[in-house]
Amino acid sequence: MPEALAINVAANTTLPGFRAPIAPDGRFVYVPIPEREPTREDVAVPTYGDLEFSLPVDTPGDLADRRVHLDPEFAGHHGSREYTYGDEHGVKAGPISDLEAGDYLLFYATLERLDDPGGDYPDWAPPEWGAYLIGGFRLAVDPVTGEGYADLSPDLRDRFANNAHVKRASFDAKVLALGDPGASALFDRAVPLSDPAVGADPNRIVTELSADSGRGPWWRRPLRFDETATEKLLSVLRDRHGVWDPE
Repeated sequence: MPEALAINVAANTTLPGFRAPIAPDGRFVYVPIPEREPTREDVAVPTYGDLEFSLPVDTPGDLADRRVHLDPEFAGHHGSREYTYGDEHGVKAGPISDLEAGDYLLFYATLERLDDPGGDYPDWAPPEWGAYLIGGFRLAVDPVTGEGYADLSPDLRDRFANNAHVKRASFDAKVLALGDPGASALFDRAVPLSDPAVGADPNRIVTELSADSGRGPWWRRPLRFDETATEKLLSVLRDRHGVWDPE
């Protein structure tokens, strides 16, 4: 039976300095972090000004021309045609490398309520900000190590061609993950991981299903789910929230 791992991605108060918005109905915006490394001259790298958002995003004017690190990429969003993710940091790359084809790689982000006095947020939405699941992959193949990338078949290498780490002048990914197109998605609504009372406190998905203690800055850590917990988590996403049914 499959296992799952959830990792933190997307805009935050450090990079680029703000959180993406979440609306009262759970709709949200996926805002990538900035690209901080040189990129190859033969590939196009989008800027914040190139991205189209379904909700108002209060991006500072000086960000419009700044390149984005579009990772993860979700097919059909921000010009992506595949579901890929890469990482150069061992704290995420290590746990991702432990996954296998058929396992689940989920993504969560910290999101902030829209600055709308008339917004009627439901009881499950923590005040101000919280951590939310925003998408997931069912892995099409075993995660690829940085060293193994060079030995991939041309067809498989092509599926990673738009990944942000592949576009860097110096390829630096310690791991690359590829989602099955028929069982991967950017959710249309976010699923809370935070307690309704305080965004910095975890809810039961974290404390009862994941292996994380929920103490300290849990929203920055990889969250591991064993086989039993993964089955329950998928049921929550499918039956309670109706955002994802990858099976």
